[in-house]
Order: sequence, then structure tokens, then C-alpha cells
Amino acid sequence: MTFLAIRGATTCENDSKEEITRATQELVSAILDKNSIAQKHIVSMLFTATPDLVSEFPATAARSLGLDDVPLMCAQELNVTGSMPRCIRVMIHIDADRQKSDIHHIFLGNAKALRKDLTD
Repeated sequence: MTFLAIRGATTCENDSKEEITRATQELVSAILDKNSIAQKHIVSMLFTATPDLVSEFPATAARSLGLDDVPLMCAQELNVTGSMPRCIRVMIHIDADRQKSDIHHIFLGNAKALRKDLTD
């Protein structure tokens, strides 16, 4: 088994509990699906959100996908002038039998512009 990290990000249309939940669940589901990750291989998830998203914790939204035994943590993204607004980022740590080159990083919404070098 190999310890790997998968990156992803998405944006929200507005700061509401429903929108943060929708965007987070879409992002996490896309990462797990695209990478064929079973829950038993997830070590942990670290979420960040920009300071303009305050209505819900992305980890709470992810937990509602049934990730009850996965350690989840949230932090506030640095408030850098000119950075992308209403953005949620995630780093998922996995322990799986694969190589770095097998990993698919997922960027959705306006976040597609953040790391074109990491996307398919």
C-alpha cells in the first residue's frame, strides 16, 4: 500500500448551507468516483474554505456522505488579495495500491482555473 494525496477544489455560487453542502458533496463524490477510492482506503480529509464561506463546515457536508469513520478537518484558507472567492479546497489522503501517476485531481466550477497542471 502507498500513502497518497488527492487534491480538489470547487466554488460556490453563494454562501448558504445548501450551496456549501451541494458543492462539497459534488467535489468529494467526483474525486472518490474518478479515482475508484473505497472508503476503507481513505486515511483523512482536510478541507479549507475561503473567509467568505461561513454558513457550513465542508467537513459536515462530507460527513453526510457516510464518511463516519474518516477523520475530517476544516481550516480557513489564507485571505490573499485577489484570490478566488467562495472556494472550497480538499486534500484527501489515501492508502491504496497505486502510483502517483494513477491519481486524478478534480477541480470543478470556477476552481478549474486554479491548477490546470493537476487536472486531466
